[in-house]
Amino acid sequence: MYNVIEYLEKSAIKYPLKNAVIEEEKKITYNDLCMYSKKGGTYLLNNDIKNSMIIVFMDKGIDALVSFFSCIYANCFYSLMNPELPQNRIDQILNSSNAKYVITNDEFNDLAEYYFKDIKVINVKELKKSKINEELINSVKLEHIDYDPLYVNYTSGSTGVPKGVAICHRSVIDFIDKFTELFHFSSKDIIANQAPFDFDVSVKDIYSSIKMGSTLLIVPRRYFSNPKLLLDYLCDNKATNMTWAVSALCLITTFHGFDYKVPKTVKRVIFSGEVMPIKHLNQWIEKLPKTTFVNVYGPTEITCNCTYYIIDNKKEYEKIPIGKSFPNERVVLIDEDNKIITDKNKVGEICVIGTALALGYYNNKEQTNKAFTVNPNQPNYDEMMYHTGDLAYYDLDDNLIFNGRKDFQIKYQGHRIELEEIDKAINSCNGVDRSCTLFDEEKSKLYGFYVGSISKADLRIKLKEILPVYMIPTSIIQIDSFPLTKNGKINRKELFEMRGEKND
Repeated sequence: MYNVIEYLEKSAIKYPLKNAVIEEEKKITYNDLCMYSKKGGTYLLNNDIKNSMIIVFMDKGIDALVSFFSCIYANCFYSLMNPELPQNRIDQILNSSNAKYVITNDEFNDLAEYYFKDIKVINVKELKKSKINEELINSVKLEHIDYDPLYVNYTSGSTGVPKGVAICHRSVIDFIDKFTELFHFSSKDIIANQAPFDFDVSVKDIYSSIKMGSTLLIVPRRYFSNPKLLLDYLCDNKATNMTWAVSALCLITTFHGFDYKVPKTVKRVIFSGEVMPIKHLNQWIEKLPKTTFVNVYGPTEITCNCTYYIIDNKKEYEKIPIGKSFPNERVVLIDEDNKIITDKNKVGEICVIGTALALGYYNNKEQTNKAFTVNPNQPNYDEMMYHTGDLAYYDLDDNLIFNGRKDFQIKYQGHRIELEEIDKAINSCNGVDRSCTLFDEEKSKLYGFYVGSISKADLRIKLKEILPVYMIPTSIIQIDSFPLTKNGKINRKELFEMRGEKND
């Protein structure tokens, strides 16, 4: 197999009338999802749109999936852009991507026309109305290779500009084939999707479901502010799988959702994005003792995940391991001299080798060359290796234990964020002289310290115009001056200790 479209076509043949996707009251069968995607692919090809990045500007849902597969049929690749992003962020991504086409739907058509004045905006309903040209579709299929890009997801960048991680078909196929086999997915699964479609956790939901002929159950975003609605939705639809960010799982336990209802049909909970608090995991295990719980780890650049650890539901943990590498991925620890670490309890940087690696950062060779390097421990040929910037060590059972970052990048609410990008945004605001953002991992809170004349309230308003919501500090703290080290740098340790006494 060399293109994920084969997942869709095989499931459409095997399960034509089965619901491929449920989105509240809306549903679409495998047959119809395949048909509309072919229509969309034909439309794009008829308009000479081929081998291009296409921005999909809409919320997650059936329309987005039709748009994704339409792009694939045209041998294009997609990048979902959240319509709630501030215009500054949208402009940054657009300038970085050089995209010439946008697919949207009726809900966001006017907004798309406003934001994307100089590029072609296509409504998904136009894709659906096209007549399928099987000959054209099949001729383009012959051009597909597994190294073609499938999607580009934009992540935070230390330069203040988002980085587009380009992932090819082979990387997704290789990972999903192993992922579904390892955790025993089947056509009977109801896969409850929590993650936005611009977040790589959703890749596991979408392609596991399409490959296995399962049903993808899209959980509306607003349900996550109402645990009762959320649990009703999971229970009513008999969800069997939850591949969710840690913060989403903790929302249910934080608000005592299990006192209301327990989703007893769930047989598999796979979590990632942040360190899972032990007390929250224990509450899930207590309510679902027969469910399989799995901690998975991996940045966007290595296609979803590179390590996994299956939880022993009867064991008491001090730290939950991130485990061992997925099949066909080599995960190693590297010391400061680029030597491989094998000793127990010795901390090193997590580096990854294998098919799962991204193609690189789209239209950004400089950042690509920094993170993707030739493995210095392979002298005989060029073997590419990705430096995650994450630190870990081996425990006595040879499981990896996450041990923080080697730089100022963090994981917050499931998103990988460069603190420097937040600082650049704060510093760009009139009335700010200097800023420094810190992260309290234990409390999962961002603290934005600044020196300047602008009020905290006005600064927060300004930040909403230039940063995604998840990058705006939880607490914005105005101070008279920054504590400095003897070398004249900001004393982050002393600043961190100030967060409580100067909190807003």
